[in-house]
Order: sequence, then C-alpha cells, then structure tokens
Amino acid sequence: MAFSRPKCWKTPSVKRTVQTVHVLTRNARATTGLLKVGEMTFPCSIGRSGKGYLKREGDGASPRGAWQVRRLFYRADKGLPPRSGLQSQAMRDYDGWCETVGDRNYNRLVRIPYATSHETMKRPDHLYDIVVELSHNERPRVQGHGSAVFFHLRQPDGGPTAGCVAVSMRDMRTILGMIGPKTTIRI
Repeated sequence: MAFSRPKCWKTPSVKRTVQTVHVLTRNARATTGLLKVGEMTFPCSIGRSGKGYLKREGDGASPRGAWQVRRLFYRADKGLPPRSGLQSQAMRDYDGWCETVGDRNYNRLVRIPYATSHETMKRPDHLYDIVVELSHNERPRVQGHGSAVFFHLRQPDGGPTAGCVAVSMRDMRTILGMIGPKTTIRI
C-alpha cells in the first residue's frame, strides 16, 4: 500500500534567490524611487544627481547599468550578521575604501589610515551598518569612473546618496534574504 500525503500537508517551498533587482524612478533626475525585488517593492534613495550613464568620481549620480552584488559588510558591534546568501564579512576598525583617482587601490577596500582620500567603512552614522559591494567599475577598473558604489542603508529622512542605492534597515533585512551571489541590481 502506497503512502499518500493528506491534502492539508504542504510541500516545503524551495527558497529561490531573485536574479535581478530593479531600481525604478520617475525620471533620470529623481533621487528617490522604488526597488523592485521579485513581486515586492521597497522605497529607495539613489544619488543626489539621479541616474547617469557616464559616471564620474564625485558627480553624485547612481550609475546606470546592471551591477552584480558582491560581498556583504556588516557592523558586528551593532548586531549579528544579517541572513543572506551573500558572502559576509564583519567590518574592521581599519577598513576603508579608496576613492583617490590615480591611486593603485582606487575603488578597492584598503587599510586605514590610508595615505590618500578614502571612505571609512565604520561610519559614525548608521548608513554603513550593512553594506553590499556592487560590481560597478570593478573589471576593468577605470580611474575616475566612480568608486564606492554600494547598496546600503538609507538616511532617516530618505535623502539622496552620493551615488549608491539605499533602503531602510527593515527593508534591507528582507531584501538580503531574497538575493544571492548571482543577483544583479539594475539601475
């Protein structure tokens, strides 16, 4: 006699990661929009100059294109690592990101103090408590075409970023559970 499952039992669903996350805005100059992840949408902020095809260091634009998600950095001193399919790394006090055009480590993680201009990963505000590195200007790295383009946490007032994509902490935790190493963010 074969075993048959009662109709009230549910077959466990297989967790699938979203392949593409879309950043949707009303126009190219908008600094806020929606992040579409699967069937869900979340409010987001982008660069103070909106979206642009010709990204330049310091222009404040979020670069148009499809960017692969890379590493997940998090502040261990502010809690446990978020649940995600991404490779995660606790931020260290000496982590920085080089943004000096002409430096051999331009658009790379560096150890601070660093001789040239860099961004400190462990910021005094909460914006980098969770940061996802994106593949923008990665291979090949082109000097002056933008550095430190991340997916990170949003300002409380929903204000623009310097060129990144940002969401609230609550939304970030939800989104991280839906993305993986093969996910791209399309701006």
